[in-house]
Order: sequence, then structure tokens, then C-alpha cells
Amino acid sequence: MIPLKRSNLPVYLYAITAMLFWGISFIWTSILLKYYQPVTIIFIRLIFSSLFLFFIIFITKKWEKIARKDWIFFVISAFFNPFLYFLCENYGVKYSTSTVASVIIATIPLFSPLAAFLFFREKLTWMNFAGIIISFGGIWLMLLAMGMSMEMNGENRGILILFGAVMSSLIYSLFLRRLTKNYSPVTIIAWQNLIGIFLFLPLFFILEYRRFIEVPINSEIVYSFLFLSILCSSLAFVFYTKTIQVLGISKANIFSNLIPVFTAIFSFFMLSERFTWIKILGIAIVIAGLYLSQRNHNREIN
Repeated sequence: MIPLKRSNLPVYLYAITAMLFWGISFIWTSILLKYYQPVTIIFIRLIFSSLFLFFIIFITKKWEKIARKDWIFFVISAFFNPFLYFLCENYGVKYSTSTVASVIIATIPLFSPLAAFLFFREKLTWMNFAGIIISFGGIWLMLLAMGMSMEMNGENRGILILFGAVMSSLIYSLFLRRLTKNYSPVTIIAWQNLIGIFLFLPLFFILEYRRFIEVPINSEIVYSFLFLSILCSSLAFVFYTKTIQVLGISKANIFSNLIPVFTAIFSFFMLSERFTWIKILGIAIVIAGLYLSQRNHNREIN
């Protein structure tokens, strides 16, 4: 049995940091939903994110020319994420809760191995696959500890929409994997977010512009938008793209199981949610499963 590769440790750090940012993003999104509708939130955060990322490209002078044949992949990937994914995620949070949303999003690793195998012939070891199942079991233990089984039954609309986000994320990962072969993570996310702005533009002006101009700006709105834009829509996606580039789709997406862990932790500090021993046990199981999912073994699942 071979331990985790030390050469991949920086990539694991990228992955964990991305999930940390996405874990807390549900809380910032919940805050902004008090003031704005979902399309407005996504539209504004994409504008700030694009400005930030293109500024980084400008000051580092790392412009990359996009090949004509690849533009279609940028547009299609941007349609699934940020457009369709964030549309489903934000409406899912609106019709459920931030914690329910984080749990549903954490089901992505269960579907990733099949998609990765069918399209890229990625393989997982039996230990990796067991780690995925164990980690997801920890999530459901956390779910029960939060007393949310009944809550989820009453939020079927939100849950259905959130699974739309899960499917969008899986399809997006396939296109993202292709783009990482030729372009840097910063370039990919910068252009995808810029394309996303134009996809959301008609919806914003038709559905939510009037509501947007009626809301007075305050510090809570500004801070939430900045954190979502820079940390969650920019750095987190850049780190996630780098993770897929090195580890592949299946091993990268298993880190999504950390999202509800971070959401629970930040909810404890920011929203005063209770932290029970069952929830702590669930977190420990998630982390143990995550560790197993990243180990190497000579027997692969074909």
C-alpha cells in the first residue's frame, strides 16, 4: 500500500482551500438573499470576479491566446458553470437552507467516477472507491445530527433544483478537464466568468434590475459580494481547476465532501448553530474517507 504522494501535497492544499471557500459561500449567499434575488447575486459576483482575474492576468503579463477551435468549449463549459450551476445552486439555497444545499452538492463525488471513466477512462482503486462511500456516509451522519431529514422532506423543490446543480457540475468537469490540457486555471476561469456575465445579462435586466436598484447598499452587502467574488468565484475555482488538472475528475471531486464540513463549522461560529458529538463524528468519518479516496493501490476498478 502506497501512501499519499508528497509531490501532490500542494494540490491537496489547493483542493481543501477551494472547498473551505465554497463551504462558507452558502452562508454569504444566504445573507445576500435577504436583499437580492439569485440572478442578481450571481451576476454581480461574476462581474467582480472577472475584474479581479483579468487584473491578475494583466499585472502578471500571462495572457494566453485562445485557439479558435476551443472557444466552443469555453462557451459550453461556461453555460454549465457558472450559468446553470449557480442558477440552480442559488435558487436551491433560496428554497431550502445553506446546510441542505451543501449536503446535496456533496453528492457530486458519487457520480464523478462513472463520468470520468466513460469519457476519460480514469480509474479508481477499490480503496479510493471505499473512501468515497465512507466519506459520503459521514455526510449523512452529519445530516441526521442536524435533524434535517424532516426538513429535507419539506423542501423538495429546493432539493430538486440543487440536484440540477450537481448534474451541471459533472458535465462542467468534463469540459474543464479538456481545457486544462492547453490553458492555465486563471485563464480558464477568467474567460468562463466573463462569458457567464453575458449569459446572465438578459435575465438580470428582464427579471431583477428594478429590485436591484431599489435596495440601499450597506456594508453587509459589500463584504458578502467581495468575499463571494474574490474567494469563491475566483480563487476557489482556480484552485479547483488546478486540482482537476493534476488529480483528475474523480479524485478532485471527492474533496466536495468537505463542503458541508466547512459549512457546519462556519455556521457554528457565524450563525451560532449547535455542534453535537454526532456531528463531530460525521466530520471525522468524512475526513477518514477522504484520506482513503486519495491513496494508491495496485488493484484498480476497471
